[in-house]
Amino acid sequence: MNFVILGAGTIGCYIGGRLAAGGRRVTLVGRPHTIDSLAAGGLAVTDLDRFKAHVPARQLNLATSLATVNMAIPSVILLCVKGGATEAAALQIAAFCPPGTTVVSLQNGVDHVARITAIAPRMRALAGMVPYNVVMPTPTHVHRATGGNLYIGSSALTHEMALLLNACGLTTRLAQDMRPLQWGKLLLNLNNPVNALSDLPLRAQLMDRDYRRVLADLQHEALRVMRQAGIKPAKVAAAPPRALPHILRLPNWLFRLAAARMLRIDDAARSSMWDDVQQGRATEIDDLCGAVVRLAAQQGMQAPRNAAMCKLVAMHRKGVRLTGPEMRRTALP
Repeated sequence: MNFVILGAGTIGCYIGGRLAAGGRRVTLVGRPHTIDSLAAGGLAVTDLDRFKAHVPARQLNLATSLATVNMAIPSVILLCVKGGATEAAALQIAAFCPPGTTVVSLQNGVDHVARITAIAPRMRALAGMVPYNVVMPTPTHVHRATGGNLYIGSSALTHEMALLLNACGLTTRLAQDMRPLQWGKLLLNLNNPVNALSDLPLRAQLMDRDYRRVLADLQHEALRVMRQAGIKPAKVAAAPPRALPHILRLPNWLFRLAAARMLRIDDAARSSMWDDVQQGRATEIDDLCGAVVRLAAQQGMQAPRNAAMCKLVAMHRKGVRLTGPEMRRTALP
């Protein structure tokens, strides 16, 4: 089985790098500056559990567009682009992939499969869920900074795929219904904007009770909307979804004890949204807080906290740091 990673960013390079290190044929499709760096230096892959490998450039197939990838070789597309690039990626897939190609969305958010299918209806689009944080210390080094299992929608092909992913150290589970897992992961991803605005590493931010209260407010509101919509989010973190806001609001000394597994985070870890802010790129806020706002509207409800966070991130600029009390006072009703 050949893998084409469409979106060679932090997640895409980590998954592609583990597959390549495990001997699988991998093509990384990414921005020119990323591909140039990988062509010059190969790819170093490390993780929180002390895995370490270097994949030489000659072992990687590199491209800046699907237009230059040999899709005559049967391949699975692992879609790892940010949410705002989903439509553009789907157009490439529709133009250059054979009908029936399996496309697995490994993106944050809950509606990418529908967006892919609308543009590339002849493909087999499936949902996936990536639980962990990956950082890129250098343009040729990716590091998984937290833990968890990959999840992919179940099909005959993904059963074979899961065996290969597991053999390469990418612990993978299959699910008949990905929707609860996607919404469970979205609850955790509501911390992405909080982390980006705090301008702190994830662990340091989570040890600040004021920031945790902001996240708890966002999650509490999202859970209320999900309950109205009949969505029961799956347990993705160590604690059940409905317990998360309560745990987050605990005093620091008690939170440290109750959330020991949640705090198993590399000191370098930050949210991908923080990185987007630093690089001046569009963020995924519309795929996270925006998804809660849209679900609320479908139920005849409002989600003012998540709506306010969307506005705050849209106005935010690199170099500005907001404290937890400032976030609550200026953005969260």
